[in-house]
Amino acid sequence: MGMFEFCLALEFCLAAPKALSEWQNTAPFDLRPHARHDAPSQSERLLMQGYDKRRFKARTANGHMISHNVYTKGQGPVVVIIQELPGIGQSTFALADRFEAEGFTVVLPHLFGRLGKTSQNANLLRVMCMRREFRLFEKGKTSPIVDWLRALCQDLKSTHSVNGVATIGMCLTGNFAISLMVDDAVLAAVSSQPSLPIGRHEELHMSGDDITTIRDSLEAKGPMQAYRFEGDVFCRAEKFARLDETFNQDRERIRLTTLPGDGHAVLTHDFVDEADHPTTTAFQDVLSYFKSSLRQEPA
Repeated sequence: MGMFEFCLALEFCLAAPKALSEWQNTAPFDLRPHARHDAPSQSERLLMQGYDKRRFKARTANGHMISHNVYTKGQGPVVVIIQELPGIGQSTFALADRFEAEGFTVVLPHLFGRLGKTSQNANLLRVMCMRREFRLFEKGKTSPIVDWLRALCQDLKSTHSVNGVATIGMCLTGNFAISLMVDDAVLAAVSSQPSLPIGRHEELHMSGDDITTIRDSLEAKGPMQAYRFEGDVFCRAEKFARLDETFNQDRERIRLTTLPGDGHAVLTHDFVDEADHPTTTAFQDVLSYFKSSLRQEPA
């Protein structure tokens, strides 16, 4: 990593300390991608009660084998929630619970960090070390972890005997939800506060060929959804302007929604479970979109 990338990472860590204060330093500073994943603590076992756990392996296009734990619960149409940078914490589990209560099967790939713990800065350092999976600063390219996520979605389509799944990417993984729409196993996707490449707000984390394929896929499947807060310092207005310019020139392929306020995590940390709150309205819109897209008879 060069000095430019280091400075961008430092800027990312310091950009909004008040907004993210509850996400800082709440996990041990252990830089392994997910410490003790084969020997969970008692608190982690209690936290994951009701979830089925398995190890999923897949090879990326460049030949690297990637392996991560995957947690699943619920019965019904399949929604894959891709964790955000601070980790799979209580607000992510709350999002999963809301989907399960609405009759969905929820799938949580565990990509990095400690289950139930959140730490933005420590996880940023973790992911920066996972160069075979993530390309945090690169414009015009897609991170290799998207290949693993595509393979997971294909596997879920087969094992759950459905026509396809829905995905949600958030923050660090927000862009991945857009890229996943190229796969025939993904029928719907939500990109919440997409933030890559770090520090390059007018750039996209996907290649020109990716963009062409994604446009074609959205043409066939219908528009996906994307969300951000108006005052978000990580996912700024320039990002949505670039997405709009790239995908919506002649018709709407990504439905871009900007919520009032200075928050960041629309569906998790900054979600407010109150009637008529903008985040609750956003969640209801996502529910309707997923139910409409996934209501086909099982494959």
